[in-house]
Amino acid sequence: MQTSENIIHVDGLDKTYAGGYNALKKIQLQIRKGEIFALLGPNGAGKTTLINIICGIVNPSQGRISVGGFDNIKNYRQTRSLIGLVPQELTTDMFETVWNTVSHSRALFGKSKNPAFIEETLKKLSLWDKRHNRIMTLSGGMKRRVMIAKALSHEPQVLFLDEPTAGVDVELRKDMWSMVHKLRQSGVTIILTTHYIEEAEMMADRIGVISEGQIILVEEKKTLMKKLGKKELNLELTAPLTALPESLKNFDLTLTDDKRNLHFIYDTKKTDDQISALFERLKENHISFKDLQTKQSSLEDIFIQLVRKT
Repeated sequence: MQTSENIIHVDGLDKTYAGGYNALKKIQLQIRKGEIFALLGPNGAGKTTLINIICGIVNPSQGRISVGGFDNIKNYRQTRSLIGLVPQELTTDMFETVWNTVSHSRALFGKSKNPAFIEETLKKLSLWDKRHNRIMTLSGGMKRRVMIAKALSHEPQVLFLDEPTAGVDVELRKDMWSMVHKLRQSGVTIILTTHYIEEAEMMADRIGVISEGQIILVEEKKTLMKKLGKKELNLELTAPLTALPESLKNFDLTLTDDKRNLHFIYDTKKTDDQISALFERLKENHISFKDLQTKQSSLEDIFIQLVRKT
């Protein structure tokens, strides 16, 4: 699967609505074939607008988009056939059965009947036993799975998941993460928007952060964690410290209000040198500690840090 070949190109994309609201500003983005790409951003950042424009549901004000080499306006049919979209809203005929709903969705794209493929898709999504059930009788999580089955029914190369696990319980969320990885292994490119930071941290190969209609960062997840990740060290002192000695003021140290803990933030790339130097300086000042705890920045910490900068 993952290659350096790009399947989606977004070039200079801008969207201003009739009322004057500028939802997207000069977006530049490339999505690699076979990757899982997570798009993170607060409410109103432009995530859904960007997805809807790539999928051809909303028209851009400016810019060009290609999917699989096809222009998404000039070659609308070709690009739309390459894309599967799972929207945030559960939009489907509640009185129809699971089987009929998914089969009808395939037919809408002009694909010939393929009961074996529909069966395989429903089994992958743990929907096979529910195939004769009406949508209205299913739980929220199962309805979400039906939406994914519909999006996969025409065998797309790209799958957009807009907040796929919103309102889904933790167990079902983990099942869906597993399913997404299996889809990627079969060659499908996955683009997901999410509010769940741990979802991006667990699943994504690359992460894009969007804020106020602008892409402020696109980075390999591992590189992002390494580049922006910080570690925190908390030292519980043996005896209270009235003030920080002068020789410790070069370190990023904070003495807590109760004077019993030293809080140290340090760069993950310089861990050993910084910690050794700190411990040596504490020893020189006859400051001892009885316990220590460390904490590494999560993707959530990094995300908050990035959005605050904009």
